[in-house]
Amino acid sequence: QVQVVETGGGLVQAGGSLRLSCAASGRTFSSNTIMGWFRQAPGKERDFVAVIHWNVGSTSYADSVKGRFTISRDSAKDTVSLQMNSLKPEDTAVYYCAVANRPYLATSSSRYDYWGQGTQVTVSS
Repeated sequence: QVQVVETGGGLVQAGGSLRLSCAASGRTFSSNTIMGWFRQAPGKERDFVAVIHWNVGSTSYADSVKGRFTISRDSAKDTVSLQMNSLKPEDTAVYYCAVANRPYLATSSSRYDYWGQGTQVTVSS
């Protein structure tokens, strides 16, 4: 059984920073493991934020977060982090970490197999 757990959400003022972490355990990792971050605001669909290929380290970002968010991995700890800088009120959402085994950097939530419970990020103006 694969478990995915996010930590690090909270309340921050606009312009501030937060760092989210995602730990995945179980029979998770293969040569094509990717780990992604998605977010969902109230009344809206779940949107892609960023993704990283676990072995290669290649990344992809949504246009709305490019230059502000950075996704990275820590192989020693089996974790993926999302560093969020210059936060805006429109970044407010529940952030989810997801894991999949795909030979490409998937940006659609339907391509992911395992999900965490989510962590709330609130950015005040």
